[in-house]
Amino acid sequence: MPAYGNPERLTSLVRRIIAPNPGPMTGDGTNTYLVGEHELAVIDPGPDIPEHIDALLKLGQERIRWILCTHTHPDHSPAAAILKEKTGAKVVGAFANDGLHQDTSFSPDLEINDDEIIHGDDWDLRAIWTPGHVSNHYCYLLEQQGIVFAGDHIMNGSTVVIVPPGGDMTDYINSLRRILDYEIKYIAPGHGDLIPDCRAEVEKLVAHRLGRERKVLAGLKSISPANLDELVVIVYTDVDSSLHEWAKLSMTAHLIKLEREGHVFIDKEDRWVFKR
Repeated sequence: MPAYGNPERLTSLVRRIIAPNPGPMTGDGTNTYLVGEHELAVIDPGPDIPEHIDALLKLGQERIRWILCTHTHPDHSPAAAILKEKTGAKVVGAFANDGLHQDTSFSPDLEINDDEIIHGDDWDLRAIWTPGHVSNHYCYLLEQQGIVFAGDHIMNGSTVVIVPPGGDMTDYINSLRRILDYEIKYIAPGHGDLIPDCRAEVEKLVAHRLGRERKVLAGLKSISPANLDELVVIVYTDVDSSLHEWAKLSMTAHLIKLEREGHVFIDKEDRWVFKR
């Protein structure tokens, strides 16, 4: 069990506080990172939990200048509004183009763009647009130390759920590959511990997704036509049935990708049909 509220020093420029919101989708809780020594940036302030916000304010001690959100799911961004009110810091992020499971309180002072850099007195954070998990997902690269703050683009210990329509499997796989274009030594995920080998992790995740896609296609071929409830039990045999409702979301994202590529289609009864 993590020591909620207690900061952990990860590097000379990075500290982490874990929010007390453990669960099946959040692991031990949401990682909030503080970057810098004098002017601070908070990355993914987390949920609106008073004791978590108090811990951030205690650690920040009036030095918080920026609040960066990788995306606007309720476990990552709601604390931004309270932190802004308490510190006057500027909120950075992007609006979602769909309202599903989004933090409706999110209101950035700066709507970030791809490859835009936020400068501190001893750090630079480069925004990297990584749609897939959701359309407004950005990773932030600490250029001085080669650490990418990955939000829910990459998690340690669990698989990212892709939720259409905002989530897109094609975008997700492309975004995974894209971060290999940057000089990255460590991945700092939104949930779980630091990941030391970015290239190996990305290659593993891409292989996992493409392997699952092959299983979706083979499963549908064997029982076509099929609805999601029928298909999920043969595609996700390695996932506990209690998580099949979440698995159906990512499976739908796979099916939409396969439909675009001409391998499957959906019939008038909302059943998925193997085409070739």
